[in-house]
Amino acid sequence: MTRLFLIMGDQISRDLASLRSAKAGEDIIVMGELAQETGYVRHHKQKIILIFSAMRHFAQNLRDEGFQVHYQTYDQDNGAASFEALLANAIDELQSQDASVEICMTRASEYRVMQWQDHYQAHAGHQVVLFDDDRFLASKDDFSHWAAGKKQLRMEFFYREMRRKFNILLDDYKPVGGQWNYDADNRKPPKSGLEIPPRTRFTPDEITAEVITLVDSYFDDHFGTSAAFEMAVTREQALAVLDSFITERLDNFGTYQDAMMTDEPFMYHAHIGAYLNIGLLTPLEVIKRVERAYYEDDAPLNATEGFIRQILGWREYIRGIYWHFMPDYAAMNALDAHRALPSFFWDGKTKMNCLSQSINQTIDYAYAHHIQRLMIIGNFSLIAGLSPKEVNQWFLTVYADAFEWVEMPNVSGMVLFADDGIVASKPYAAGGNYIDKMSNYCKDCHYKVKEKTGETACPFNYLYWDFLYRHEDKLRGNPRLGMIYRTADKMTDEKKAAIASDSKKFLASLNCVGN
Repeated sequence: MTRLFLIMGDQISRDLASLRSAKAGEDIIVMGELAQETGYVRHHKQKIILIFSAMRHFAQNLRDEGFQVHYQTYDQDNGAASFEALLANAIDELQSQDASVEICMTRASEYRVMQWQDHYQAHAGHQVVLFDDDRFLASKDDFSHWAAGKKQLRMEFFYREMRRKFNILLDDYKPVGGQWNYDADNRKPPKSGLEIPPRTRFTPDEITAEVITLVDSYFDDHFGTSAAFEMAVTREQALAVLDSFITERLDNFGTYQDAMMTDEPFMYHAHIGAYLNIGLLTPLEVIKRVERAYYEDDAPLNATEGFIRQILGWREYIRGIYWHFMPDYAAMNALDAHRALPSFFWDGKTKMNCLSQSINQTIDYAYAHHIQRLMIIGNFSLIAGLSPKEVNQWFLTVYADAFEWVEMPNVSGMVLFADDGIVASKPYAAGGNYIDKMSNYCKDCHYKVKEKTGETACPFNYLYWDFLYRHEDKLRGNPRLGMIYRTADKMTDEKKAAIASDSKKFLASLNCVGN
């Protein structure tokens, strides 16, 4: 019997559970660039380039180890379009040699692909072995056990359990420095004179150049541009990005992780999310390297803890939420929001400078950092009442690190409050003052952030209060919004009317065409 190991585009890891049992010279690796995976949303060109190039480099590494690799490059007309067709082609080649087969796969990260795996295992007509994906630090069962019996599933308490489980930043089972969380030290606005290190970039090699040509030929109608592609496509390159983050950015990461600056898309962030999510890096190795930087006095505690919390806490928690509540989670729309996406989500053409900056850099780089996603693009989506289905599809389309397991709970839960408080204890809505505090976007904006109503007022200002009034029945009882509603109660009828009128006029002016 010959064993075939199917490797998917977000499983580019030699430490993949299924691959650990594969034997060079005996077993066959099956990989393919599939229309099924490039077409369920119109992914950013650079995301497709990243995954195809990483797959091709990984396949070559496996060949160098002595594996036979059945690899299908993208072919719009004649190639296998799906995982099942890809496997059928590989099996046909083997059966011409009178070989029986066993299919080995690691469990998919997304619900739609997992459904196919289960169906395929039940109906394939040959043995199919599914391995759990142990690249994550909390299994689905681990999360379900933690969540059992809890009325609220707050990330902070999950994070503390994970710190204990893996003995991260602990001293005699207590948090180093005496606190679990240093987020209060990580909210500084940008200041003049900041010198942002350039991001770590790589000139495309021959393999990547071929992929760029392919993407420009077959995916020219997809979101974004391929012109600025300089991402890591191998494990060695991804490790270099991590190392440069630790030496050049980590010391300022905590302090300025929420800060935003005009024409500075990368700031002090690590830029490794996509590499973690496709397998070039593993979470525990990243956490350990950053922890070591703290113990070697190369990084302050607020930066180290803040960064580790994003991976050991938030990333694992979000994945747990996804699997714990799917498939029902995908349909949640607690605030009954249905407005289509404005056209500027696709072309970046808006007079709101904060949104223009965040969306245009997304077009250029398939990247925006978490505050741009949450408090600029997400905040607008929330207070404008945009459809969760459309916002989820947009986030899944435009970011190189976006896979449904990480994108959906962040968007439906943290951004849109569509899950009615499973993830967030309150909606993350804010007016223009927050954006003005945490960025320098407002000084060059067409709108005036200090004006609350009127034609030149920042739309975030009146949309924020309009959002709170629209959803008063649902949100007034939220204990974290009590003070805000007491402020709302003090507004004059004239001011309330101006807020309602400006909001209605602005929302009606949007060219809401969706995708």
